[in-house]
Amino acid sequence: MPEKTEAQKKAQKKYMEKFVEIKVRVTPEKRTTIQEHAQMMGESATTFINRAIDNQISQDRCQGGIRG
Repeated sequence: MPEKTEAQKKAQKKYMEKFVEIKVRVTPEKRTTIQEHAQMMGESATTFINRAIDNQISQDRCQGGIRG
């Protein structure tokens, strides 16, 4: 893979500044399951995890599970 140009590095840094990380601890087996499932769905593990979170939040809201 060719070296990134300075402009590419700057653009990537600017893009990444929009995000924060949340650390989640899982067993190696669960990580493998997540990665394999995401790959079967044609997405990255990060995309799958974000989709799962969004779906659960939506489901909880529909069921009135949000507590103040």
